Order: sequence, then C-alpha cells, then structure tokens
Amino acid sequence: MFTAGPPLLARLLGVALLSIALMTIDHRQHHLDSVRSALSVVVYPLQLLVDLPGNTIDWFRESLSTRRQLQEENFSLRKQQQVLNTQLQKLEALEAENRHLRALLDSSFQVGERPMLIAALLSVDMDPYRHQIEINKGSLDNLFEGQPLLDSRGIMGQLVHVGPFTSTAMLITDPAHAIPVQVNRNGLRTIALGTGKFDQLELPNIPNNADIQVGDLLVSSGLGGRFPPGYPVAEVTEVEHDPGRAFSLVLARPRAQLDRSREVLLVWPEQVERPPEPVDSDDPAVQENAP
Repeated sequence: MFTAGPPLLARLLGVALLSIALMTIDHRQHHLDSVRSALSVVVYPLQLLVDLPGNTIDWFRESLSTRRQLQEENFSLRKQQQVLNTQLQKLEALEAENRHLRALLDSSFQVGERPMLIAALLSVDMDPYRHQIEINKGSLDNLFEGQPLLDSRGIMGQLVHVGPFTSTAMLITDPAHAIPVQVNRNGLRTIALGTGKFDQLELPNIPNNADIQVGDLLVSSGLGGRFPPGYPVAEVTEVEHDPGRAFSLVLARPRAQLDRSREVLLVWPEQVERPPEPVDSDDPAVQENAP
C-alpha cells in the first residue's frame, strides 16, 4: 500500500495522529488493556527466544562458578577438619599426660617427706626375659644405683645402671628382680619375684595354712631400706593350695602400669639428721678454746 497513494509526509502525519489518538484513549479510558494483554501473550514466546542465548550463557557461567566455589570451599573445609582433628588428638594426648602428671603429684604425697624427681621414658627393652627401661635422668641429677622407681599406682622397679644423662631401670616383673612385701591386711611378709610377664608376680614359700586371699593388697615392707615402706606393689590374683606340697602357689598382678606409664617418679631415702659427734675433752684444741 506504500507504493501508491498519498504522499509519504501525509501518511506519516496520519499515522502519528492515529498513534496520539490511541494513546489518549488508552491513557484515559483504558480500552486497550485487553488488546495489550493479548499482544503480550503472543509476544512472550518471542521474548523468551530472544533472551535464551544470554540466559543460557549466564546459567552456564553461574553453574561453573558455583561448582568451582563449592569445590574450593569443600577442600578448605576438609583441610580445616584435618587440622582440627590433629589439634584435638594433641589436646587429648596433653589431657592424658596432664591426668598422669596429676596422678604422679598425688602419689608423691603418699611417699612422705622424701625428695622426688619425675623422669620420662626414653626406651623399653622388648626382651621377654629382661624387663628394663631407660629414662632421661642420670648421675647429673643425683640418681644412684638401686634407687626405687614408682608411678602413680605403685612400685615399678629400681635403677640398675646410672649414666651421666640417662639411667636404666629393672622392672619388678623382671625374672631377676625380687622385692620384699607384706600383706596389707594382716602384715604377712614374703618376697615377690618377677616372672617375665608384665601382669604377673610370684610369691614363693607361702605355707598352705598362711592367711592370704585373692584380692589382698601387697605393699612394700621396707626391709632392706631400698623401697619406701607401705607403698602398693601388687594385688593377689590366685591362691592355690596343694596338699602334696609344703607351700602354696600364689600369683599377684602388679599395681603399677608397667606397659603404659610414660613418666616415672624417682624417690630418695628420707633425710635423717646425724647426731653431733662427741667432743673429746682431752683434745688440746678443745682445752685451748675452753674458757
């Protein structure tokens, strides 16, 4: 219709006037709302089709970015979890060590007024016929051979070799070790011998009629002056009376945690004040200083 008809200027003015008239009618009387709604429904698929490439690109970019961010966040969280688990394990170890040191501190009051020193284990002899440990204290710390070794629950053994910086201790379960003990319930005295097992001591030469029972606590008797008296050593676990033998078979379990303790307590003999030496009145120096 544009090839023939009124001039272009006339047609342009007619279309402009028609547009102004339609906008006026729509603005004041809203007669074209239904037409606009119908046209929006028709045009909507075209809008979606036009926006589809851009929306698709944005969706892929956001998906890739979100996936990468989630991977980085996941990796960071796993790393933090590993660090926290490691710290938690260290805290658990420190807590256990703190409990053990507190137990050692509590046990030190049971020893009396004796000087004491805490030492740490350096190595353990795995020979089944020789139960010995090495500690990180030596003669520079005034240690001596035969010095008793304790933990928070009982007597562990005694030092058999002392070097300048380290020392070797024999545990009470060593087959070559013996410790004088007595039954805490009635005072019956005997000797506890090592059997080569960490959980077993043997009490020889106990008569069949002796008053000893399963569950009796064995404490150090103090005979020989090597171990402090009254300190727990073992608990009786088995008593077997054999009428055909003169002595009973008595076994006991050490109270000390010989296969678990990491710190030990070293004890010195009680400090005994020596009496003043008598003064010889015939000494010329004494007569000279006499008034």
